Amino acid sequence: MIAKPSDDLAAAFARLGGEDDGQVWSDLWDDLCHLNCVDDDSFRALPYLAAVSAGRAPGAPHEAVSMAGLIVSAADEAQAARYAEEIAVFLRTAGRLLGEAGDDAPAFVYLLQGILAFEGERVWSPGRLEGLFTEEYEVDCPACSSTLFVAFGEYGTFASAGDYVTSDPVRAALLPADPAALDPLPARLHRMATEAGQAKVAHGLTYLFGRATCPDCEEVFAVSDQVLETY
Repeated sequence: MIAKPSDDLAAAFARLGGEDDGQVWSDLWDDLCHLNCVDDDSFRALPYLAAVSAGRAPGAPHEAVSMAGLIVSAADEAQAARYAEEIAVFLRTAGRLLGEAGDDAPAFVYLLQGILAFEGERVWSPGRLEGLFTEEYEVDCPACSSTLFVAFGEYGTFASAGDYVTSDPVRAALLPADPAALDPLPARLHRMATEAGQAKVAHGLTYLFGRATCPDCEEVFAVSDQVLETY
């Protein structure tokens, strides 16, 4: 991405507040977070996003918080310190919006990731929870390197070594984690999802932080470990 002068950023955000907001946000995502990549220009947008998030400027707060979450998930210590005031605004807004997500699982997961990013968590905030609403993760078996789909949605709960939607590959069992035995971070996420009525997200977390069996070599492995290797 080519760096934009500050007046260009101001002009881009000044376009918000009309009937074309959907296109404006699409353009902002393309310009500032193309293919989920961020750079210095993305961080310069944080004050503008904070103003939208806090209601001081026109635009959708949930869009602002989602974009800010992706940007902040890539922040180093110096960037986090520089934009500490903005990050505090995003955290407050994300906490409020979390209770307003209703049954919108993608919106809820993006807010969860944003909250983690704003709190300084850098492992699960950069998009690695998004499989919770697509209800699958594609990972490699740590033993035989087979590419596997770990699925926990409408097609059932299993690991397969092939496309389970268009074909019928061999499937192996998933071993979900006991919510009561989860480590502190997954336990917190599971609690937040449960309290918000996000049953599918809570269900998915038990599989993300559970174990799977490879249908090719029968290796049993921690799903989250392989997600971290892949994403």
